[in-house]
Amino acid sequence: MVLVGVAVGGALALVAVLIPWLPSADAEEAGPVDQVYWFVTIICIVIFALVAGVSVYAVWKFRAAPDDEDDGSPIHGHTGLEVVWTAVPAALVTAISIYSGVVLVQIERIPPEHRVVEVTAQQFAWSFTYEENGTQITSGTLALPVDQPVELKLTARDVIHSFWVPEWRMKKDAVPGIETDIVVTPSKVGNFTVVCTELCGLGHATMRAQAVVLTQQGFEDWLREQRRLAEQAGSAQGATLFTQQCGTCHALADAGTTAEVGPNLDNVLPGKGADFIQESIVNPNAEITPGFQPDVMPGNFGEVLSQQQLDSLVEYLQEVAGQR
Repeated sequence: MVLVGVAVGGALALVAVLIPWLPSADAEEAGPVDQVYWFVTIICIVIFALVAGVSVYAVWKFRAAPDDEDDGSPIHGHTGLEVVWTAVPAALVTAISIYSGVVLVQIERIPPEHRVVEVTAQQFAWSFTYEENGTQITSGTLALPVDQPVELKLTARDVIHSFWVPEWRMKKDAVPGIETDIVVTPSKVGNFTVVCTELCGLGHATMRAQAVVLTQQGFEDWLREQRRLAEQAGSAQGATLFTQQCGTCHALADAGTTAEVGPNLDNVLPGKGADFIQESIVNPNAEITPGFQPDVMPGNFGEVLSQQQLDSLVEYLQEVAGQR
């Protein structure tokens, strides 16, 4: 019976390991994380198969006849069996703890030479800030060079969020008032999705951002383009700000966004002037569009955005959807 349980557990473990259930592993840290995952999974599958096999066999072997209403035979403890089923799980849990601890230390080790990106979470958007030659560059897209370690310093402006890119495996909470960090070394060029995995409000499901892994030259070109965009003023800068800060909640045809957490700006802004648009940004509860709830949009954009940024955003929205 035990041998059958182990054999079934081994077969199920092979099914679990050989079929590609997980996303591709596209960061150096993903490999060790997957190893821990499968180590724990295989142990759980084998133990489950063994326990389930014994339970099913016992139900079948010692079942009572339909007309048998007698009390069952007295059952006595078995010290050896109790020692085994206590010692084996204890040993397995200890092995899982030690192996997980070793891997955690390994993947959280910050190398001497690395890039730093500040990641800020806010209902319901991500922003990423780079320090380049004394100049800060903020973008709604996380761009990283391939095969280079990057320390992501996480913080939140309102509630707890959680940063995760499935292909990188690394996940950590962004918490208001404190700074957490993770280290990621992307190993594959391509586009990925940043996901918030901590329920953070009505727009949680739409709190996504694009992560782009580039060659070293491509990354330098991206930084140069971001510097150029940052130096722009007026509605051009406003368009960039809208994509970074507003597009995850509001639909706007000019920006190509289709979110439905907040009102569709193509419907509510026509005929509205700059004062109304600015008031809607800094005090979103001043006027609630029918069908939407108050207190969903954060009320701190007047503090988060500089006056120049706020003016640029208002100018952009007025040009593309407001009073022309």
